[in-house]
Amino acid sequence: MSAFAQLNAATSAPGALDAKIKQLIALGIGISAHCDGCLAYHVHDAVRAGASRQEILETIGIAILMGGGPAVVYACQAMEAMDQFASSGLTPALSDIPKK
Repeated sequence: MSAFAQLNAATSAPGALDAKIKQLIALGIGISAHCDGCLAYHVHDAVRAGASRQEILETIGIAILMGGGPAVVYACQAMEAMDQFASSGLTPALSDIPKK
């Protein structure tokens, strides 16, 4: 397990992609791969990295596109996780919400 933790730390470090983008990618893969344990983890970390609700919803949409019908079930779970984190005080960055 420590090797995986080291891999996680190395791939999560800032590089050409920032932490927010990396977490959104991980969320999309978790949804399309039907990984129950990935959903709340990556929603949480994406929000902490500054992802907006709209960015998470667009990531969910791409995951459904790539994962087909079964991904819809996991996408709903990711949305539920986002809502639960928001109700507990962890909210997406407001700066990324498009203005009308």
